[in-house]
Amino acid sequence: MYTKIAAILEQLNSILLGKEQQTKLALVCLLADGHLLIEDLPGMGKTTLASALAKTLGLSHQRVQFTSDMLPADILGVSIFDNQLQNFSFHEGPVFTQILLADEINRASPKTQSALLEAMAERKVTIDKNTYPLDDSFFVIATQNPQDQAGTFPLPESQLDRFMMRIELGFPNKEAELSMLKGQGNKQTINAIVDSQELLAMQAEVQKVEANDTLLDYLIRLVSESRHSSHFANALSPRCSKELLNAAKAMAFMARRHYVVPEDIQAVFAAVTDHRLNGVDGLKHSNQALSQTLLNSVDPLL
Repeated sequence: MYTKIAAILEQLNSILLGKEQQTKLALVCLLADGHLLIEDLPGMGKTTLASALAKTLGLSHQRVQFTSDMLPADILGVSIFDNQLQNFSFHEGPVFTQILLADEINRASPKTQSALLEAMAERKVTIDKNTYPLDDSFFVIATQNPQDQAGTFPLPESQLDRFMMRIELGFPNKEAELSMLKGQGNKQTINAIVDSQELLAMQAEVQKVEANDTLLDYLIRLVSESRHSSHFANALSPRCSKELLNAAKAMAFMARRHYVVPEDIQAVFAAVTDHRLNGVDGLKHSNQALSQTLLNSVDPLL
């Protein structure tokens, strides 16, 4: 199992050059059974990473390019009347897959964005009073451009909170960009290293990782500080508490430990909390490092 995790990271890092920390966090997110938001400027490799993750994990996936004229039915599906049978038949939309690649999700209107709320929270969708279950391995990997770019709509806090992590890729270093210009990187063949059953088995092992009462107290003090301090306009929700713990367990699992330490929480903290603390303003206030301010205000040793 650990050998395959190493192989997954090796393949991802050979496709997206110089972004080892981001690819590790992306894999942590999926091992922790969470949805992933990749946010950065156009041309930074967001879609490349999203597609590589889907193919490497051997899951069925569908890519949807979000645009301002999209409707919820373009994602969920639609019931069409059959003249021969004299009844309505439901035609599934792209959400009925294992990984939905939502490319430039914030270029769609809030009405269309809201089509994913139930799917992300409960792995089911309700259409025309009928409820349809989604796959047990259903994930959303979404890409988003900064809010100050033309043609974007802000993701509401209710949807941001459904993403376990938000990561930023940033510009590549000189060596990585030089390798890219020489033709290395995303032109290579991407092989499926695991399948859906193996991924589910890994997720089950992540949930077996233990967190003692001292560790849980540290986590609770962190989220409580966000709710009572005047430094943070948006408080961290109970959903965030659960996802922070799950992400820390996945980080411990990837480090081949069966228990969580404070460093695991600290390693995933910014990715899990930044988009919740910043809210709809997205990257505009990321330089304020709200998550780091929160980490610094709580002593893990108390």
